[in-house]
Amino acid sequence: MRSATAHPSRLLLLLAITVVSVNAATSHCEGLLKAALPNTTITTGESVPAGKFTPPYGNGVDVPEFCRVAGVLRPSSDSYIRFEVWLPTRAWNGKYLGVGNGGFAGSIDYRAMSGNLKRGYATAATDTGHEADAADASWAYGHPDRVIAFGYRALHETTANAKLLIQAFYGRAPEHSYFDSCSDGGREALIEAQRFPEDFDGILAGAPANAWNHLLTAGLDVTRSVLANPAGYISSNKLPAITSAVMKACGASDGVKAGFLNDPERCHFDASVLLCKGVESRSCLTAPQIASLKKIYTGGEDSRGHATFPGLVPGSEDPGWADWVLGFGPGGSFGNVYVENYFRYMVYNDPSWNVLTANVEKASHLAVEKTARALDATDPDLHRFSDRGGKLILYHGWNDPAISPWATIAYYQSVVSKMGAQNAAKFVRLYMVPGVQHCFGGPGPTSFGQLGTTTAKGPEHGVYAALEAWVEDGTAPKTMIGTKYNGNEPAKGVQITRPLCAYPQIAKYGGTGDPKDAANWSCASALTP
Repeated sequence: MRSATAHPSRLLLLLAITVVSVNAATSHCEGLLKAALPNTTITTGESVPAGKFTPPYGNGVDVPEFCRVAGVLRPSSDSYIRFEVWLPTRAWNGKYLGVGNGGFAGSIDYRAMSGNLKRGYATAATDTGHEADAADASWAYGHPDRVIAFGYRALHETTANAKLLIQAFYGRAPEHSYFDSCSDGGREALIEAQRFPEDFDGILAGAPANAWNHLLTAGLDVTRSVLANPAGYISSNKLPAITSAVMKACGASDGVKAGFLNDPERCHFDASVLLCKGVESRSCLTAPQIASLKKIYTGGEDSRGHATFPGLVPGSEDPGWADWVLGFGPGGSFGNVYVENYFRYMVYNDPSWNVLTANVEKASHLAVEKTARALDATDPDLHRFSDRGGKLILYHGWNDPAISPWATIAYYQSVVSKMGAQNAAKFVRLYMVPGVQHCFGGPGPTSFGQLGTTTAKGPEHGVYAALEAWVEDGTAPKTMIGTKYNGNEPAKGVQITRPLCAYPQIAKYGGTGDPKDAANWSCASALTP
């Protein structure tokens, strides 16, 4: 792993960019083609007019006028890391906002880059060293160095290049640097905070897949348990009945029936209430299916029954589990595809590896040995990030069907334990968002300022704006506002607003007024009546 103190030496390389004067770079973006950056070939330096821009792949995006720089990083003989840096030519806000990835990466998120650009940020993204669909890890077969690029190298090197190009183009460094991403991007965010604390001043990390090998080993354990006995497979047709039973048991514990759980930590759901009393139907579960459901809630375990990674949350089943957990037939879920790709191409280097014949214990040990150093972001010691003034906000949707919300709570608690409660309060917050699925979507208040989304109460009530205020003004974040729009489109009007509280507080309804309006809720201890 490259030292996290590499930036000072890299900044000396600005002397090598003397062929691009500040004035010329500002008016002639093409001059950045001659920028001499370490292990880098600049392939594109072009001014892009305002309007519709068609990127190398994906749909066209609306953009303001900007300077587009694209290139390839080759820090090792077996690496080919594509990256792009977009620099607004008018109304730059003086800041840098990095873009992350999802799944196994494999593409540059041009939509996110265009959104950042329209908000005035200089921005950059990388494909992390390969081109592929997000669930595809076949590129890692026989290429351990590409796993390193995906794990941490590509984003860090892209960030370093982006800062050098910003300096060359504008004649000054960004005043502040931020990162806002979710899922694997949440893992990337924590990699940055833990290993490269000088890269970003503020980090917004959503639903992080930070315990990568434990997450997918738990997926292996659960998948084997569900698929080994065909009688235990649960059809996605039964998900509405499962969620309905959870809502009946726990959905009105706060006096509000919202269609999602406000406080899942206090829900103790007994899956046995779903046992079929007669002929099996989509409204009940057989005994083997109930055993499978309980295993999904429990999560991964070792051979001694000790928990290795937590399970999913009751109330999150419909509809998210259809895609992520159950699929539309045995073995057809996204979760199963991720498990197979990870173990086949990153751990065992064996395309014939099979979920049903695997030994979970051996797979777990080998996964840690082969990939933990490159992929895991579980270190709770964030002293270096904190000491330089870095701020970190974590969030996770309680209805997440892909990554257990309990895992993010566990990581947050490990940071508080390691750093001490008083010190942790100076730089880290966690927000658990009821009714929200993986990064966004779901029946809850899905828009709360993450990933460029808006809130009905204005951007200042969103989680990203709170991060900036914390970094730049020292104003610690408190209560956020989440919004559920009709059809998930702001133009169609607001369905609900709900305060989002810094964990371990929860939102509580005051008992009067419209429960769909955040004004009638307040943040309080979960133990407060």
